[in-house]
Amino acid sequence: MLDAIVIGGGFSGLAAALALHKSYKSFILLEARDRLGGRTHTRRLDDGSYVDIGGQWIGPTQDRMYSLCKEYNVKWYETYNQGRNIIDLNQVIKTYTGLIPKMDVASLINIDLLLKKLDRMARGISVDKPWNNNRAVKWDSISLDVFVRKNCYTKNCYKVVRAGLETVYACEMNEVSLLHALFYIRSGTNLNTLLSIKGGAQQHRIKGGMQALTDRIAETLMHSIRLNRVVKQIVQHDNSVTLIGEGFSYEARRAIVAIPPPLIKAIDFQPSLPLHKSQLLDKMSMGIVGKVFGIYEKPFWRDNGFSGQVVADELSPFQTFFDSSPADGEYGVLLAFCIANRARDFFSKNEASRKQIALNSFVRYFGKEASNPKHYIDHCWADEAWSRGCYAGIYSTGAWTNFRGELSKPFGRIHWAGTETSDIWYGYIEGAVRAGERAANEVVKLI
Repeated sequence: MLDAIVIGGGFSGLAAALALHKSYKSFILLEARDRLGGRTHTRRLDDGSYVDIGGQWIGPTQDRMYSLCKEYNVKWYETYNQGRNIIDLNQVIKTYTGLIPKMDVASLINIDLLLKKLDRMARGISVDKPWNNNRAVKWDSISLDVFVRKNCYTKNCYKVVRAGLETVYACEMNEVSLLHALFYIRSGTNLNTLLSIKGGAQQHRIKGGMQALTDRIAETLMHSIRLNRVVKQIVQHDNSVTLIGEGFSYEARRAIVAIPPPLIKAIDFQPSLPLHKSQLLDKMSMGIVGKVFGIYEKPFWRDNGFSGQVVADELSPFQTFFDSSPADGEYGVLLAFCIANRARDFFSKNEASRKQIALNSFVRYFGKEASNPKHYIDHCWADEAWSRGCYAGIYSTGAWTNFRGELSKPFGRIHWAGTETSDIWYGYIEGAVRAGERAANEVVKLI
């Protein structure tokens, strides 16, 4: 009999499998897709170019990711962060350098005070027990949007903060509770870290794409990986657990489930999941993120003095833009994030319409040279059957205080991973790795 079975071949499942491997435990990893990587995926094109259509950045304090890169000799490089940035506000485009956009002074002061207030409140959150704060019930009873609107005294402040926070949380601000928003900030250090390139969560990229790290880890584990295995039922016995799908049945002493929350609900558990866990899963929704790429012969905007970075209000189809070119700048990649309601609208259109809308935006910000990319690529993670969204599951109002840490709590012989079960860097690849290692350590101690 196997010691363990891991469900899910994203970074959390891979990290769990790697920890089991290093502990000399017998295991297999079951992945529903025909690939590994989960919510990360490097799409490689015939001409040798590539884009990360999923998670692509690492940054300071993401220690496990840097450690894995070193262990597997995968290199990283600085995200391009030079030149003039763009703010598109009320259909007026302005450029600026540094962190402070060109806009009215009252709104700038308001933005600064609001973000500092969120940071100050987040510092009082315990990442392992966010419900323990003496204001937790109050904060969990309202949405982030209620709080932001109350603390925005100018329309421009609200527009800019909304674009930034939608990019951070991958949802409308009224979809996430204030308590979860504060926990998320604390989990990722602070708001400046979450929003920044230099010194922040977007500081580094992986040479060759995030898939380079996935592939190296997989080489170590290949003998234990089974692709195209959709687990439909998990049956617990006194001394084992059986995982069943079409054409297969595997038995082990323990199981680690490392998949997004909506996919857990699609599995038939025998016995049924505890009521608190199943109700929490009902409360959680996934963020909605689309990534839109223009791939060019070269990063021409750099020659014109632009960083490739844009922040845009709700009149634009995209919240933010980045230079997503490879390390050597051999070719240029403009990346636009399309999130929440903007993504719902954008991806309801056909591909030809989406491409035209995107190119119009690229040209609006970076000139006629942006009108003719070598390749246009877009991808909406809500359309992926085995993700149902990105970056992560979202706690709506009442979820944290009513269900607390239920998601990561073992159920019999079943243990839980996935970035949503991590206290640190929740929603990020770092959080996924930490969660996978934590779940594997739980299993190792019990075998």
